[in-house]
Amino acid sequence: MQKEHDNAYQKPVFLLPNETIDLHKWAVIACDQFTSQPEYWQEVEQIVGDSPSTYRMILPEAYLDTPRAEMHSQQTYQSMQAYLSEGIFKEYHGYVLIERKLGSTTRRGLLLNLDLEQYDFHEGSQSLIRATEGTILDRLPPRIKIREKALLEIPHIMILIDDREDKLFSYLHNQRTSYQKIYDFSLMQNSGSIQGFLVDHQGEEEIDSIFRSLRDPNEFSKKYNLQKDVPPLLFAVGDGNHSLATAKSIWENIKNSVPPDHPARYALVEVVNIHDESLVFEPIHRVLFNYNEDILSCMQTFFKNTLQYKEVDTFDQLQKEIHHVSTSQKVGLLQNGRFYLVQFNHPTTTLAVGTLQHFLDHLVKENPSASLDYVHGDTVLQELSTRDGNIGFLLPAMQKNDFFRTVILDGSLPRKTFSMGDAREKRFYLECRKIQ
Repeated sequence: MQKEHDNAYQKPVFLLPNETIDLHKWAVIACDQFTSQPEYWQEVEQIVGDSPSTYRMILPEAYLDTPRAEMHSQQTYQSMQAYLSEGIFKEYHGYVLIERKLGSTTRRGLLLNLDLEQYDFHEGSQSLIRATEGTILDRLPPRIKIREKALLEIPHIMILIDDREDKLFSYLHNQRTSYQKIYDFSLMQNSGSIQGFLVDHQGEEEIDSIFRSLRDPNEFSKKYNLQKDVPPLLFAVGDGNHSLATAKSIWENIKNSVPPDHPARYALVEVVNIHDESLVFEPIHRVLFNYNEDILSCMQTFFKNTLQYKEVDTFDQLQKEIHHVSTSQKVGLLQNGRFYLVQFNHPTTTLAVGTLQHFLDHLVKENPSASLDYVHGDTVLQELSTRDGNIGFLLPAMQKNDFFRTVILDGSLPRKTFSMGDAREKRFYLECRKIQ
């Protein structure tokens, strides 16, 4: 018999604006997007105007270290209080099937509460809910300061499940016409459209059944070819690692002085199947700046002469080699208009990005004048690597079937391993939940 909270999740009680509110103006994209493009957020402000909006309850990171940061932070609390007292919200209780139209594809998600008692973001965690990248503890205090005072949470956290047969979302999608539709509107700034359906009782039972099968110890060990004593991983954090870690930290701070079912014990999230066809894992490349030594010789020394490398003629050829699915670990190296294919014969981690990152961290530590940056897109990487003193590292995209097994065996992935789609595909703030 499972204990009451062993499932690691529960049906949420959440809030949506009533029918008088324009949801196109209400919903805005995750605050950590377009951080170097303040003009995006200026456009958001113009679209929103004086209308109620989640824009007034978040702090866009583009505003950090600017004069308006403190003003916007104060506005978040005032807006939460005002929206609650003005009665613009309608309360719902249940799971929500979310269908987000993204160009020619549709991403399906499920809104639910995660139980923070079943989540541990620390290294070596064996909990049912786990972080997928290392948590930078220094990034938590400012987030904790904001959430501690907040009356509401408005989530942009996306959680992944490994449902290879797509049992959950194929079932919910096929049943959606019998569910109550609670929203249907277009998102601002060319980010597609979104629909939400309140799942019925039969759907709730199906959700529980599928999640039980995904965490079943026998099925789990068989799927990933593991020893049977390896604890199951049900939910892996896709987007919002530090936001969830913030919620967990606050719960740990207060849980001994509040009832065990206090709302701060939970976090509202959207669960997505990692195998959803709309979910594209894009690699994040590395650029080493201000380094003019023989990089290949340095790599051979670090890896004790276990590297193989060869020069190729063109960047196109290098791309084909790196993006070809292979069981061996390979990265591309770009320097002074020359291109090298590098293979790790005795890798130190499950993924090439992890093996490379160990070397780069060591190199930057030993060479204080050198620095490292993380870039999206092959074209940007190629352009940066042509500059004097720059070295580019072209990384392969992560294969979806590798994701969960890597987190299970290696723990959190190296920072900046992957990006789930582009900025406009990130989650929009929409549903709210009381956390006080």
